[in-house]
Amino acid sequence: MLFPEARRALAASADETPVWTEGYDVGAARAEARRLAAAEPREAVAEVVDVDADGVPCRLYTPAAGSADPGTVVHAHGGGFVFHDVEVHDAGARRLANRTGLRVLSVDYRRAPEHRFPAAVEDVGAASGWAARVLDGPLLAHGDSAGGNLVLVDALRHPGRYAAAALVYPFLDPTAAHESYRTAADGFDPREAAWYWQQYAATPDDLRHPDLAPLLSDRLGSLPPTLVVTAERDPLRDEGEELARRLAEAGVEVTATRYLGQLHGFWRHPAVFPAAEPLTRQVAGFLRLHA
Repeated sequence: MLFPEARRALAASADETPVWTEGYDVGAARAEARRLAAAEPREAVAEVVDVDADGVPCRLYTPAAGSADPGTVVHAHGGGFVFHDVEVHDAGARRLANRTGLRVLSVDYRRAPEHRFPAAVEDVGAASGWAARVLDGPLLAHGDSAGGNLVLVDALRHPGRYAAAALVYPFLDPTAAHESYRTAADGFDPREAAWYWQQYAATPDDLRHPDLAPLLSDRLGSLPPTLVVTAERDPLRDEGEELARRLAEAGVEVTATRYLGQLHGFWRHPAVFPAAEPLTRQVAGFLRLHA
């Protein structure tokens, strides 16, 4: 089922040009996303500082309370490894900082197709390594969609770096093997998902590399306590829930939540999707449990 706000969102986006269209203008789509994000309301926070995290541009948010509790949330934005940046995710990072009461480090990682795998993974790793060295308190990971993939891989590559991870509808499986690609692909065509993987992978072999496709990892049992959130009407739903099952079997402390009636991408749009704010508070509560 789709909730009414999801049906309205689908109708509003029905005329958008698909990314797999010949000659699709990635640069124009990025600019439009920034324009739309700039018009969104943004919560006040105590401080926003652009930082160089060992060569990776990042934006560091201090919550509105003024003095953050010890600990930092490393946030990797979604966008299929191709779209979005710290500007597009500015409003979400502000909400996350204010709800958690912790600093948020939003990573402006390199994007495909200009910079293919493993550029984004390496950037998130460099930024989280910098945060572990420079900032006080525990590190916690947060990412949505492709960003969920990146922080998950970073946690797998650096066991013990994070105290907890929150993954919001993570993008995990280049094979699109799960049933939700055929039964729940509302507003997120499987051809779009395939196009993102094609932009991200530098070679066909990359699509079978566990640092790109983390469901193939043999290190899942090394993860910290993990929250996995899925949306009911999202082709990525089943791969996220398969990850949660595998983590539980591997002995990881895992919590998994499916948001009914929701589409992929709903977390970033609280003005459109009423469930976005409860999700942000759930993520914040989970991360605070482990901060």
